[in-house]
Amino acid sequence: MPRSESAVGRETRIVLENCGHIDPARLDQAVAAGAYGAIQKILKAETTPSDVIDAVKSSGLRGRGGAGFPTGTKWSFTASGETKYIVCNADEGEPGTFKDRLILEGDPHRVLEGMMIAGYAVGASKGYVYIRGEYEQSIARIRKAIDDARRAGYLGDRVLGSAFSFDIEIKKGAGAYVCGDETALLESMEGKRGYPRIKPPYPGSVGFWDKPTVVNNVETLANVPPIILRGADAFRSVGTAKSPGTKVYLLIGLVRKPGAVEAPMGTSLRSLLEDFAGGVRGGKPFKGALVGGAAGAFVGPSALDMTMDFDGPKEHGAVLGSGAILVLDEDASVVELLHEVLRFFQHESCGQCVPCRVGSRVLVTLSQRIVSGCGTPDDLDRLVEVAKTMQVGSLCPLGQSPILPVNTAIETFREEFDTRLASACRTAS
Repeated sequence: MPRSESAVGRETRIVLENCGHIDPARLDQAVAAGAYGAIQKILKAETTPSDVIDAVKSSGLRGRGGAGFPTGTKWSFTASGETKYIVCNADEGEPGTFKDRLILEGDPHRVLEGMMIAGYAVGASKGYVYIRGEYEQSIARIRKAIDDARRAGYLGDRVLGSAFSFDIEIKKGAGAYVCGDETALLESMEGKRGYPRIKPPYPGSVGFWDKPTVVNNVETLANVPPIILRGADAFRSVGTAKSPGTKVYLLIGLVRKPGAVEAPMGTSLRSLLEDFAGGVRGGKPFKGALVGGAAGAFVGPSALDMTMDFDGPKEHGAVLGSGAILVLDEDASVVELLHEVLRFFQHESCGQCVPCRVGSRVLVTLSQRIVSGCGTPDDLDRLVEVAKTMQVGSLCPLGQSPILPVNTAIETFREEFDTRLASACRTAS
């Protein structure tokens, strides 16, 4: 797989290989860099849809939206029925996460081709890019890419003179974080309030307008064309056995060189911090990090050698999530950062289910007491108790998520919380 030097270390680029090297508004440059080569290969060889699904299964590609579900298996759930849809989930609303925006704006044709291949594999003739309305530049780039591809015969009826027809349309969201959940996204696409659906049934069998629907993340779809062009074995040659390929990691917070880097799955947190981000800003000691995005986990220095893939973080009670890594130095406050995370969840709760609607408000109230110097040790226990109730009672991942940052923040940095409480007690006395 292609490698490239970057300003923040040596990257292994698959998804981002063309970003920064082509003008994303120029179809001719995208084609010269390989765009639509994979779909042409499929159509020219008259590859069967099942063979395409098998190739994706063999590659071991897993969803890059956070869940890590095997992509080929997901496609196979939608391979029956007449009317089917492909949906690209570009509703990227988690704080500190911007990888999908980079892909959409840097190489939009890669994403469109991934959708086309998914459509061919499951027998769909229509695709949608569901994208948050704030991503104006991304929307403009994708819209132009769709128009250019349609004029050139890569989209529309009888693609490149074949029997395969596929077209793509943009659906703009209103910026609700909960619509990152695939069922809430589908509700929004149908013009309804973005409330998560009760599962089962799953979108693979009952999705958009109750038809079988494949919903894949931007980064997931961008991995598909290279797999078809170069083969499953080439894809598996990067990363680990259980987590093949690369990941676009987002290195943010108190680091010398913040930004996005693409590195093999299984790269250690230490390597990402030191080799790519240049270490902690100002040379200060590493205190910890919030890994996996706002719905991720707080880890301390003991987790520096964990591998950032689908399995490594589990050993530390963490998750890979979106791949965002928010680095903290010795002066950063975990107590205050957790409070901001909980405020985010409260703000973004859709209010459909009681555990999340009420629980998120209670979490913010408790954490506010702790931050403001009025908390008690019982408040920490209640934080965990309420978050656990939300985990088992909420309909979607938004309400189920606070337990991870709450648990890991208190367990990993208990001394900091105790110090804040003790300080409050001294002030009160």
